[in-house]
Amino acid sequence: MKFSHRVNVGRMNPIAAEAAAARAAGHPLGQLNDSNPTHHGLAPASLDELYTADPRGPREAREAIAAFASSRPQGSPTDADDVYVLSSTSEAYAWLAMLLCDPGEAILMPKPGYPLIESICALTGTRAIPYRQFYDGSWGIDVASMERALEEADGAVRAIAIINPNNPTGAYTHPGERRRIIELARRYDTAIIADEVFYDFPLEPFDTNRRWAGEKDVLTFSLDGFSKMLGAPHAKVGWIQVSGPADDVAQAKRHLDMISDDFLPMSNIISARIPGMLEETPRQTARIGERVRGNLALLHSILDADKTDGDGVVDVMRSEGGWNVLVRFPSTIDENDLGLRLARDYGMNCQPGYYFDMDSNGFLSISLLPEPTVFEANVRTILSAVHDELGA
Repeated sequence: MKFSHRVNVGRMNPIAAEAAAARAAGHPLGQLNDSNPTHHGLAPASLDELYTADPRGPREAREAIAAFASSRPQGSPTDADDVYVLSSTSEAYAWLAMLLCDPGEAILMPKPGYPLIESICALTGTRAIPYRQFYDGSWGIDVASMERALEEADGAVRAIAIINPNNPTGAYTHPGERRRIIELARRYDTAIIADEVFYDFPLEPFDTNRRWAGEKDVLTFSLDGFSKMLGAPHAKVGWIQVSGPADDVAQAKRHLDMISDDFLPMSNIISARIPGMLEETPRQTARIGERVRGNLALLHSILDADKTDGDGVVDVMRSEGGWNVLVRFPSTIDENDLGLRLARDYGMNCQPGYYFDMDSNGFLSISLLPEPTVFEANVRTILSAVHDELGA
């Protein structure tokens, strides 16, 4: 696996090599230049713990995350040394872009999809190249478009981003797609970046879904965090789990250690709370899952009734998982016109399909998180606005 030239992991100088050898032998050297105040009795009373400056995140936090990842449904044995704790999955994308891509090289990203990857690629001097998804009653990955993008890029693609399940389409990676993607990644010497923050929220899934976390056949960086599974975007805790062929994993961690050592993003204040937050996660995930599945059922019932008693021109596209779904309305209505009517006449903001690069007009993404009474009001607002537009 080729890594970017941004990180210099050349030979250590003789002094650093000697210090590393002593540390590996269990006899770390004293430090004449130790500038960590917590080693010298100078920590403030409110933050009196020792700061270890572990670039992968505090050991206790990584061990707790590894144990959690190993024990959850469809989890795989996870080693704490393969886990990097950081502030968010957004930060993880930036680190991985720097790890894998020289300036001008590329990451493949799904379309339709959330525009985060494209924005981070621009910030890190890399390119985002789309591959397509298609809908035929449920969403799937157009693996042929992925292969074309890899071939046309002529070696410039360094990673394939997989969102499992995707936002806003809700599609998990299906087994046949996964086999073909792994084969492509190996053929074109690219890594997999698997964003699985919505994995634990199935809506209308198939039975064959699997996590990418722990994948052994190709270098894989699985992203997860508390923002979704705990319903706590304010916690600002995410992590990367590295897996794949042993040599690739070792080299990836050697490079990633240098990036993480430069940023040292994880605060001890937050990391100390990670074990407790992990204990709360199953209960919170179940609570959020119950809400989103209940609201999806409510959405289906409202739209079914509208087909009987109303215009019946709005429907919902099948979503296998996540917090959001796509509703479809007549493509004769311009998405901007509908969005402006919702804002001006109903006081509501929206995310139209073109925000996610849908292939055609006539879509809105709506959240399944609100209280059921609020969610029902939101759906009926959409129906009213569509009716108004049809009569305009």
